[in-house]
Amino acid sequence: MTNEQLKKLEDDLWDAANALRAYGGIKASDYAVPVLGLIFLRFADNKYSHVEAEILQEYEQHKGTRMERALDKIALEKCGFYLPDIARYDYLLNLPGDKKAAAAIKEAMEAIEAFQDAKFEGVLPKDPYFDIEKKKDDILPQLLKTFSNIPQDASGDIFGKIYEYFLGKFAMSEGQKGGEFFTPTSVVRFIVEVIEPFSGKIYDPACGSGGMFVQSAKFVQEAKHDLNDIYVYGQEYMGETVRLAKMNLLVNNLRGEITETNSYESDPYHSKERFDYVMANPPFNVKTVKEATVKNDSRFTAYGLPTNKGKKDDKITDANYLWISLFATSLNENGRAGFVMANSASDARNTEYDIRKKIVDSGIVDCMVTMPSNMFYTVTLPATIWFFDRGKVNTDRKDKILFLDGRNVYRQLDRAHRDWSEEQVQNLAAIVRLYRGETSRYLELIDRYIKEAIKAILALPEHVEKFGAALTKTISGLQNYYQQSEGKYKSEQLNNLQASDLLEQLQTLQLLNAPNVTDDLSLRTLATAKDNTSQLQFATELRTILAAYRVLQNQLNQQKEQVTELWKQADKLLKLKNDKSWIDFGLNKADKVFEEKQQKLHAVLEQGIYWLKSMSWLQERFPDAIYVDVTGLCKAVSRKEYTEEQDYSLNAGRYVGITLDEDGMTEEEFIKLIQFKAKNFKDLCLEAQQLEENIVDNFSKLLS
Repeated sequence: MTNEQLKKLEDDLWDAANALRAYGGIKASDYAVPVLGLIFLRFADNKYSHVEAEILQEYEQHKGTRMERALDKIALEKCGFYLPDIARYDYLLNLPGDKKAAAAIKEAMEAIEAFQDAKFEGVLPKDPYFDIEKKKDDILPQLLKTFSNIPQDASGDIFGKIYEYFLGKFAMSEGQKGGEFFTPTSVVRFIVEVIEPFSGKIYDPACGSGGMFVQSAKFVQEAKHDLNDIYVYGQEYMGETVRLAKMNLLVNNLRGEITETNSYESDPYHSKERFDYVMANPPFNVKTVKEATVKNDSRFTAYGLPTNKGKKDDKITDANYLWISLFATSLNENGRAGFVMANSASDARNTEYDIRKKIVDSGIVDCMVTMPSNMFYTVTLPATIWFFDRGKVNTDRKDKILFLDGRNVYRQLDRAHRDWSEEQVQNLAAIVRLYRGETSRYLELIDRYIKEAIKAILALPEHVEKFGAALTKTISGLQNYYQQSEGKYKSEQLNNLQASDLLEQLQTLQLLNAPNVTDDLSLRTLATAKDNTSQLQFATELRTILAAYRVLQNQLNQQKEQVTELWKQADKLLKLKNDKSWIDFGLNKADKVFEEKQQKLHAVLEQGIYWLKSMSWLQERFPDAIYVDVTGLCKAVSRKEYTEEQDYSLNAGRYVGITLDEDGMTEEEFIKLIQFKAKNFKDLCLEAQQLEENIVDNFSKLLS
């Protein structure tokens, strides 16, 4: 399944499921868990179907012998779960007429759990389906039918992406509450790319629905490592969210444990100096933790407690530094951590300053990244991602910290939300890798962009040819149609035709004979080289080729407008009533054909431009493929500067500076931004106008 097909499937599934929610008048908070449970059932059936023949074969092979094993035991070994008949998706999809869906789904969930490991018992949702059925008894059958559209050959990875997509959608619809269980994927993706959890124990003491673990699994798989090389440990306070996380592990084939607990009070995994990796997005600015809860716990006291000096109340001033201490103390001697934290923690004073000073002096702070605003559903202001690396003390970076200001790097999703595209994540991670001296990783990334650009460029001639051919075919078809129909026109139609200049234009219009502006040999030769000089040269040639195609596209677009106008005139003046020859000459809905060819050419050209922009963003800032400080973006800061000159501030803005004259946008990006803001302004004006009318109307009703 391609990315485009997956995106369409995700959108279609969400639209159908959300329409049913609205139809039933169900709140998103009451709908999320049961819907995700149905996605799990579909996943379980798909996965089980793929290995069912193998399970049955082994069962029959040893049946009646001393080696005979129960069917469910074989299934657990080969699939991870056993599905009795009442838990099969087709059974649920085609229930007997006297069987209600909610009861059947509950039985299916219980049947699956009956054969599961103890740690997954009680995970799957059961009773919420009855609440949905009470609202509208046809919603559950329709939901089951909706998710049956997930293809039978869909892999676990596809289900993981669909599950994560739905988690994100529910989190967005939930607003403030949604952030309790979901961290935006692009943020997690960036953390994973920086700390690189190839193998070992991964810990998240505020794991929500397990997104950190899922992205770790994807990173491991993309790096061609064995998924069994990682084992995840999660802690989460909210019971319902724990169940979401456990389902997430099952859907993504992840080994691990999730414990329902309060991380301030409990340490179920004996976390002190145990983990290879720590990742988290903890709650910000919590002020309800009592000092008595943590004062004897070395996880939190190693660097000091954030308390009110001179005050006797039993309150921690702010839990931010409790979390920071927990992350630091949970790492083993070579462990790495990446976590999200409120911006205020970077410069916090009083006891927080003392704790930060000790952490910085320990040498584990590796990188500080300021994020754009509106990246989270619960926080509108920019947050900061902290990165610790205990192994850093043995490198030439031991007395340096990389500060990275990513506030101007983002993709606008809608008026209220932003994220990082996959390439923005990779480019920001590439800066960290250059800082670490990993030039080969940087060149590999540029090489990947080059390969994608090559695909787009080599596809362009075909789309240019098809676009031009569609225009030529229409003109030729109109000319041939007129020759065949010349003696069939009635006098009035003939007079109108002769009074126009249509026939003259058909004879004199010169269509573009589009050249192939791609130098295949040159591009292919450059694409095989992975040195920086060749990659820079490739970008230069690619820029020239794309500019030529842009000119070519504009010429074809202009000709498309001319031919479309001629075709519309011909449809009125040249076409004979009820004449099937019009279709035979390919003239029916010709404008739709032009539009399709135009859009396909535009999409492929934009892909080429996108990959050029992605590589150029890095190459323009790091032309020698080595790390350098870039004003307004990044700076590797020496110990003297961050301790003496800036007094242990970990705020990237203090170090990287700002660019006054350059906003980093192309003219096209600037125009799109203005168009986006103009549309938002128009929408707000319309909304304000409606509100004014409502107020006036309400006053009128009140006074009358």
